[in-house]
Amino acid sequence: DDLVALNNLALKHKVGFHIDSCLGSFIMPFLKEAGFPEVVCDFRLPGVTSISCDTHKYGFAPKGTSVVMYANKQLRHYQYFTIATWPGGIYASPTIAGSRCGAVIASCWAAMAKMGRDGYLQECKNIVGCRIKLQQAVEQIPELYVVGEPTSSVVAFASRWPVNIYGVMDEMKHRGWDLNPMQDPPCLHIACTRLTVPVADEFIRDLNESVVAVKANPDGYTKGSQAIYGFAATVPDSTIVDEVAQGFIDTL
Repeated sequence: DDLVALNNLALKHKVGFHIDSCLGSFIMPFLKEAGFPEVVCDFRLPGVTSISCDTHKYGFAPKGTSVVMYANKQLRHYQYFTIATWPGGIYASPTIAGSRCGAVIASCWAAMAKMGRDGYLQECKNIVGCRIKLQQAVEQIPELYVVGEPTSSVVAFASRWPVNIYGVMDEMKHRGWDLNPMQDPPCLHIACTRLTVPVADEFIRDLNESVVAVKANPDGYTKGSQAIYGFAATVPDSTIVDEVAQGFIDTL
């Protein structure tokens, strides 16, 4: 997203501007120092009023912890819940949820203290470097192309005819890789992590082999992921897909 343009739009219309930095929050701040092109996505943009940050992703803390930051105390107060007339006395909570597990908060603190600033900087170098390596490998495969302009840990890629990208996903799954499917356009993405770094070469090898397999038999993948995601893309009314998804959750 063009954050500078959105920032200017928020300032012009005097509205709030929230940045969802849940995925990149422990990567983006270190890009410049790690030697990569910097993308300003913080309170240096004067129109930004709040930023979310998931410590359980690249903060390497356990799930159940996350952070939301505000440009000033006044904005933060809108998050609070307080009631002075409750029969049990004055009640105040920083969030709508009144109870939080202290164990995950302590675990989050321990993980961040263990990593330290230098640790997060080094992981930024390793993880973004891994993403660049995978991106360059994708760019060398004629049947694939990179979607967008990756800047942090994630690279998305689509395919050219006759290779169906969801067929590539199925082939990669047979080889032990669980890639994330996307739509509009149909593509896959991988978010590089500490676990991806030491196996980047294996990923590149398997991706090349998967593309070759799909290209050799393009009609052999109509009943796998292509059927599911291809069908969803052809339904004119997306509410039907929503209802099917809700029915699936009902059965859990």
